[in-house]
Amino acid sequence: MTLEFPQFDTAQVLVVGDLMLDRYWYGNTSRISPEAPVPVVKVGHTEDRIGGAGNVALNIASLGAGASLVAVVGRDEAADSLQLRLNSAGIRCDFQVSATHPTITKLRVMSRSQQLLRMDFEEFFPPEDANELAAKTRAQLHNVKALVLSDYSKGALHDPQALIAAATELGIPVLVDPKGADFSRYRGATLLTPNLHEFEVVAGSCASEHELTDKGQALLREFDLGALLVTRGEQGMTLIRPAHAALHLPARAREVFDVTGAGDTVISVLAAALAAGQALPEAVALANIAAGIVVGKLGTATVSGPELRRAIQQEQGSERGVVNEEQLLIDLEVARAHGERIVFTNGCFDILHAGHVGYLEQARRLGHRLVVAVNADESVKRLKGEGRPINPVERRMAVLAGLEAVDWVVSFADDTPERLLALLRPDILVKGGDYDKESVVGWQIVEAYGGEVRSLDFLDDCSTTAIVEKVRAGGG
Repeated sequence: MTLEFPQFDTAQVLVVGDLMLDRYWYGNTSRISPEAPVPVVKVGHTEDRIGGAGNVALNIASLGAGASLVAVVGRDEAADSLQLRLNSAGIRCDFQVSATHPTITKLRVMSRSQQLLRMDFEEFFPPEDANELAAKTRAQLHNVKALVLSDYSKGALHDPQALIAAATELGIPVLVDPKGADFSRYRGATLLTPNLHEFEVVAGSCASEHELTDKGQALLREFDLGALLVTRGEQGMTLIRPAHAALHLPARAREVFDVTGAGDTVISVLAAALAAGQALPEAVALANIAAGIVVGKLGTATVSGPELRRAIQQEQGSERGVVNEEQLLIDLEVARAHGERIVFTNGCFDILHAGHVGYLEQARRLGHRLVVAVNADESVKRLKGEGRPINPVERRMAVLAGLEAVDWVVSFADDTPERLLALLRPDILVKGGDYDKESVVGWQIVEAYGGEVRSLDFLDDCSTTAIVEKVRAGGG
């Protein structure tokens, strides 16, 4: 399967469900209370985080997609805190403010990286609030390309069937993160994303992959579902669709630190990718990669667009090597998003010798990534004369790409790299040889946008031209 980074900026996703505030109080514990056998925590600082359906919306926004959120909150300070944080992340909110119930809040008291106590402030929202939430949802469906129902069984999604029907009528895919043992609530949904435990509570225990698939197919028929994605922790995830073989994807995490919020990340990437026009199998593969990233982080976390793009490149084996200009621009965007400095050099590199190798190693040490631009064959002929190049551009680029110091190799047909420099805008332009700055082609372009120009001497006093002349003279 070939994966591409979706055009998330074209995606608009609506998230509806149970919103909550995750509140943390941190402090030191050094004594036991004289009032009861409990530790005394001297609170040093507090932190508010977005939870529930809000975390799904936050994940979608982190990818660069448009995210809207419809949820029920109370008329209280917790709702104000959530509104501020969600708006700061670029998420459009339409809250149903309950006159009788508080915003769902989970307060955790932490000391020395341990959770000592959790207090939940919540009441099951009444049908009146849920009905108003449904009306707000229907009003926004015409502006979105995917709907996510984030159900934590707190009452906001009192009647998901009405929402599924409204979205389906408009051709909008509906993705559901289910809760509880009653999947009939989600009848007709495009995709359900239960974890293995949630799946087995409904379908029964599965002793094999074959049994998992068969029971999944039975649930699809029983509840008229478009697909099931069963997330299975270290066993990866399995996509089950009618009339298709099951698609098993292995877990991608190299090291797991925290699985908190991984389910939110999965459904967020799925929804954003589908809204951006990706097919379901490709969207699932992207979600699997994103899950591998997020479980490698501590605490509830999100995956950014640049992080996912780089992971896709690593998956496809395209993080380095021979690229065209369009591919290189994408790679450089990802590198810059990670704070990496780009070094650029250019040349014919007709016969790679020790001087080239040493020079490229020096150039690479000036930054984080090295781009080598190679003159195309016709360009070399114009610069060096008849009989050159000795090696065609494909071979020259392949040899350069095999060097550890080189990240990307790109060819250019012009006699000078000036057009390429203006396009790529590297942080450092390096030229090998005994040049002063003004003799380096393109130095004005680089310095005009704030870049740096450096000259490095070739090692071992090597020269490709001298090597060629020596061979031709029979002195090799």
